Amino acid sequence: MVAGEMSRLSRDKGARVERQILAAHAELGIKGERVPLSGASRYRGNGADVDLYVFGPDAAPIVCEVKARRSGEGFATIERWLGEFDALFLRRDRADPLVVLPWSTWARLVPGMARHGRV
Repeated sequence: MVAGEMSRLSRDKGARVERQILAAHAELGIKGERVPLSGASRYRGNGADVDLYVFGPDAAPIVCEVKARRSGEGFATIERWLGEFDALFLRRDRADPLVVLPWSTWARLVPGMARHGRV
């Protein structure tokens, strides 16, 4: 493989996955947009990959990072812990919890947030 080839392939894959995430939200009626250069430019001070307007098109977006791995490396333990539950809370000592949701749970929550303009 030519030098730089892998980074182009990774960039293209990342953009493809980001577009898939946006398309899935569009099916839920949620507006979203990719951040130019996937956040590398810190567009509008935003270093994330995707902005989702889950509280409506005129409200501040949820700023999202998108990760994809062919092997699922790093995801397998989280998926095992989540199992068939609706949510997984992860908390490190002296830190705010993280919330992991499967798509089925997220897809149930998000349209309601958009309709009501709140969490």
